[in-house]
Amino acid sequence: MENKKISILGCGWYGLALAKKLISLGYDVKGSTTSTAKLDTLKSAGITPYLVNIEENSIQYDQDFFDCNILFIAISPKSRSPLVEEYPSKIKAIATAATKLGVKQIILISSSGVYQDGNFKVDETVVPQPNTESGIALLKAEDFLKSNLSFTSTIIRFAGLIGPGRNLSKYFAGKKDLPNGLAPINLIHLTDCLGLSLAIIQQKAFGKIYHGVSPSHLTKQEFYTKACLASGLEKPTFLNELLNWKQIESKNVSEVLAYEYVFDIWDKYFEELKGIRHIE
Repeated sequence: MENKKISILGCGWYGLALAKKLISLGYDVKGSTTSTAKLDTLKSAGITPYLVNIEENSIQYDQDFFDCNILFIAISPKSRSPLVEEYPSKIKAIATAATKLGVKQIILISSSGVYQDGNFKVDETVVPQPNTESGIALLKAEDFLKSNLSFTSTIIRFAGLIGPGRNLSKYFAGKKDLPNGLAPINLIHLTDCLGLSLAIIQQKAFGKIYHGVSPSHLTKQEFYTKACLASGLEKPTFLNELLNWKQIESKNVSEVLAYEYVFDIWDKYFEELKGIRHIE
């Protein structure tokens, strides 16, 4: 199996799920954490665990972690953290270590948050002009990796993440007169996050930018009303208005990967929420 050795820097909600999926398919997976308490969690999942601590412009690591065919960087700037501006410097530190140890493929997990609300539909051909601190930090990190010729950089810009353990409807339940009810949603289910990631690996479709977002863009009003009801939560109400918005599309997911979304319509997701509610 080519590209058999994969290291995942950041085994959070997405990174841990990706590691487990890869292991089930026969890949050798190394995973990092900043917490000694989480080492056993990674090990029990079949992941070879490593402590990797990243500070601005420096990184403490075991060289064996970077002995891999593909390195996933699955850490993100915390949008409300005063340290968000340090994110590009941390990515540079990671890239320096990866270059030193001969990593040839890096996949950065970025976000569709690099795009401003420009009242437009946008795909990978559109250059972002971020207007948030986290968006600016992400774009700087993307650009730095793409400019490094020591490895090939692949960027996955995920939209809003939902799935097991991430039910966004709880933030809307019971609220009244929520603004911008007619704005389109930009979301992706964990199942498709993993599916896209695997498609890139298996097809060796490296060196491109991919927008990971379901092609179904219901309005905020329709999606969160249905999600709340499916979850057994109080129905929210929205103002029937369209303010600032963006609709994230992808050319490369369909044209390069020919990937077909599992959650291409959201009815499947609402049924999943009903099932979770009944189990609970």
